[in-house]
Amino acid sequence: MAQDTEREKPVIGRLRALVDAGIAVTSELSLDSALQRIVEAAAAITGARYAALGVIDRSGQRLERFVTTGLTPEEHTQIGELPRGRGILGVLIQDARPLRLGDLGSDPRSVGFPPNHPPMHSFLGVPILLRGVAYGNLYLTEKGGGFTDEDEELVTLLAAQAAVAIENARLYESATRWSRQLESLNEIGVALIRELELERLLELIASSLRDLIRARVVLIVLPLGENRLRVEAAVGDGADGLLGWSFDRPTSKAGRVLARRRSERVDELLEDPEVDHDSARRFGARTGLFVPLVARDETLGVIIAHDKQGSENRFGDDDLRVSEQFAVRAATAVDLSERVARDALRRVLHGQELERRRLARELHDETGQALTSILLGLKNVEEAKDEEAMRAAAANLRQLVVATLQDVRRLAVELRPKALDDFGLVPALERLIETFRDHTGIEVQLEATLGEDRLPEEVETTLYRLIQEALTNVVKHAQARTVSILLVRRDASVSALIEDDGRGFDEARVRDDALGLVGMRERVGLLGGRLTVEAPSGAGTTLAVEVPLR
Repeated sequence: MAQDTEREKPVIGRLRALVDAGIAVTSELSLDSALQRIVEAAAAITGARYAALGVIDRSGQRLERFVTTGLTPEEHTQIGELPRGRGILGVLIQDARPLRLGDLGSDPRSVGFPPNHPPMHSFLGVPILLRGVAYGNLYLTEKGGGFTDEDEELVTLLAAQAAVAIENARLYESATRWSRQLESLNEIGVALIRELELERLLELIASSLRDLIRARVVLIVLPLGENRLRVEAAVGDGADGLLGWSFDRPTSKAGRVLARRRSERVDELLEDPEVDHDSARRFGARTGLFVPLVARDETLGVIIAHDKQGSENRFGDDDLRVSEQFAVRAATAVDLSERVARDALRRVLHGQELERRRLARELHDETGQALTSILLGLKNVEEAKDEEAMRAAAANLRQLVVATLQDVRRLAVELRPKALDDFGLVPALERLIETFRDHTGIEVQLEATLGEDRLPEEVETTLYRLIQEALTNVVKHAQARTVSILLVRRDASVSALIEDDGRGFDEARVRDDALGLVGMRERVGLLGGRLTVEAPSGAGTTLAVEVPLR
């Protein structure tokens, strides 16, 4: 009786170790950590010196991951590349049943060991099955006296627990990955609304995608003319110096993907005839994802990702699907940027045409008539009967020339005042106000507190044009006697307040474009500022402008 109890102790100990190992393995949420715990538990409960777990790849023909225990880091380095599933390891991949051998080397299916590999003789292999499909295999070697039926049974039980642990870890990692993807897509969606700079938005998309699919480098390339592609965003190892680099479109892999409008995954770049092998070698790229950017049935660019980081450098189907989701956002960003640019150009051209029309009218009505009067004055000089009549005609002619010259200078100032470029906003406004006062007789008071440093050029131009337009409205509509202009600079913004004592206007009855308010608001909006108008009937008009300083 006592002898039976003594014999049962090792068995009970091994079963307890199996239970403890199963609890430890199934509590692990990280897939890599779970795999490592499984091989360590297998070695512990069998007494094997070496243990390994090989994960079968998508094709079901070879191993994509190989986790070991018992080998030192130095031995790993000396052995070199890990096995891919030939020989005895391949037998278990093809036939998912337990395999036990007394001596590996004597089996005819063995292909031997690589140089510097430690000697191994006894062997036990057990498949890990997930829902009837082989996920991988447990391999154990070097147990004194060889492996027994009991070892095989215990490892088979551990493999069943390992299958559950692997399934849980994969589900957890999938849920975590999808959560990160949703967060990234949400961040990009918010950026699409808020971000105005296409370069920053593309960089955010490339950076987020690289983190999610664990790529070594991610590029976004856009067309440059008809026959070139240019890198507009580059994130990752080796990305330095790629930004702005352009390459041939028709002969490149990216150009062909763009033409086909179909995503492609390349597991071996050097085996793809469409890939420029010299460029691939220069960048050290081995694998790739190529995803076209398509919006409103137009091809706008390509996302390129190279080399998945980790033990397996090939990208998977999940990586391709994620990249396609990001490509949709990138295509939206590019399409929106191009439409905004076209709309801005249309507005600029429309504004230019309006300005040309106004100048043409003034040249015709004022300068043209003045030149006609000068021609008539010259005729009077020619037809003068005496010296006194000639002098009188010449004096009239001189006055016409002076007046015409002033009109031409005024038009030049309205086009682009030289004082604004040379001296800044306040001197240019002082010149404008002086001219305005001389022509209209309306008193204008200017008070400016802008500090010593000049404002950014676009801010100076915007404020000058707003004040110029406001003074024009005063003459045309306000019937005012005085105007006050206040300019104040703060830490992060500059504000302008323009007030007159005219008759105001009923905002409900006056269109914005009738007073140039649409153009004013667009100018301010381009700088991220705001404009408000208060014009109670009979109580004057107040324009308040605030523009941020970036």
